[in-house]
Amino acid sequence: MERIAICPGSFDPVTIGHLDIITRASKLFDQVIVLVSKNMMKQHKCFTPQERKELIACVIADLPNVSVDIFDGLLADYVREAGAIAIVKGLRAVSDFEYEFQMALANRKLYAGAETVFLTTTAENMYLSSSVVKQIAAFGGDISHFIPSEILDVITKRLVKEKLS
Repeated sequence: MERIAICPGSFDPVTIGHLDIITRASKLFDQVIVLVSKNMMKQHKCFTPQERKELIACVIADLPNVSVDIFDGLLADYVREAGAIAIVKGLRAVSDFEYEFQMALANRKLYAGAETVFLTTTAENMYLSSSVVKQIAAFGGDISHFIPSEILDVITKRLVKEKLS
């Protein structure tokens, strides 16, 4: 039986921290689906779901067992439909764990087959989030250390455009 994992997130934009978690998950599971999903807590989006899917596809091109999809519904439903055995989430800090632990319990209640696997971030990515990247870019800072090089130009152009709007 193929071990499929879902790695969900808003990925607005995808960062090297996200890519690290995705890459590590690809070594643990036969197949990983990176799922661009809607987060009701996050209102302002810089990239459409389709744009985020395309950006992720670009940075996972060298990971043969990783694909990307978009879903706007309950994660537990997607996990069930995909035949996945796990949800992979990255943790940066204790504050992430509290929220993610609640989500893991809710997903497990909605679908008993929805095991959540937590991967801790590397020390150099503990502070990194899409929000931090957007904030640095808004003030004209260099985001090249935070975004995969394959998509840096696209991300930078969009975030500079957002700043000017």
